[in-house]
Amino acid sequence: MSAAENRTDAAEREALLRAGWAALPESYRMPERVPTVDEARAWCRRLAETHYENFHVASWFLPEKLRPHFHAIYAYCRVSDDLGDEVNGAGEALALLDFWGEELAACYRGEARHPVFVALGETIGACEIPVTPFADLLRAFRQDQVVTRYASMDEVMGYCRYSANPVGHLVLYVCGYRDAERFALSDATCSALQLANFWQDVRSDWDQRGRVYLPQDAMARHGVTERMIGEGKATAEFRALLREMVEDARAMFERGLPLIGKVDRELAVDLDLFSRGGLEILRAIERCGYDVLSARPAISKRTKLGLALRAVTGKFLPGLRLRGRAA
Repeated sequence: MSAAENRTDAAEREALLRAGWAALPESYRMPERVPTVDEARAWCRRLAETHYENFHVASWFLPEKLRPHFHAIYAYCRVSDDLGDEVNGAGEALALLDFWGEELAACYRGEARHPVFVALGETIGACEIPVTPFADLLRAFRQDQVVTRYASMDEVMGYCRYSANPVGHLVLYVCGYRDAERFALSDATCSALQLANFWQDVRSDWDQRGRVYLPQDAMARHGVTERMIGEGKATAEFRALLREMVEDARAMFERGLPLIGKVDRELAVDLDLFSRGGLEILRAIERCGYDVLSARPAISKRTKLGLALRAVTGKFLPGLRLRGRAA
């Protein structure tokens, strides 16, 4: 490649980065000076506690000494996801994700500049976390820019390996676990949560992102077409497909539930809360007759409150035993 071509590529990348950052919250941009660790942790905490209500609820049950680590991991995941999905096109998203990957590499060299990576550097050092789960997440977000259809459930699960399972590994690393058995159980839970969200969001993924996560071979087997999704018509064929998808996701949750009995009480409370929350999403899909096209099935506030109260009871009443099975 000639010097002129290199300059053109560099200029094009800079233009994509400028356009991408302009579409995102100003706070996401690279700061003029490197923040202190305390400033960086405060930035991540604000993002975690104001951006996602379920994370805020779950953080009530985390040991106080671990909260900054979970805030940093959440901030990394949140910003990475937004770099992929909240800009105006695949070119901008890929440029931003490549930039973010370079900053991740700099973080592991001890050269962090962004508040996310300054805070994350402390977490990586304290918890001895390898780069793989962070890099895997970026791989999934890049894949979303170029892959919008999946031929089989094996391909969907391959995507979950990078989009969901690394989060569970990060949680286990922070809590001091790093064995293959717990990682495998965590993978089942995280993949099941990803599938529950996919089946809940079939219509919005189609309308807003042009993506279909339903496996193409299962769609063909049930006689479901993309036209049905686009028209928002939950035909008998579509409902049968969703029933199969929900049953598969529930079985996956069941495979992961034993992890609850293999971790300390504080983490068990969170795992119980999120697993039951995912199962409630599946129940919400069932209650609407598997019609996720006319309206997005959601968990009621009453159910969310019940889950939170159960988690509180599990944390503060020693006589209540959390079990690795669905109730």
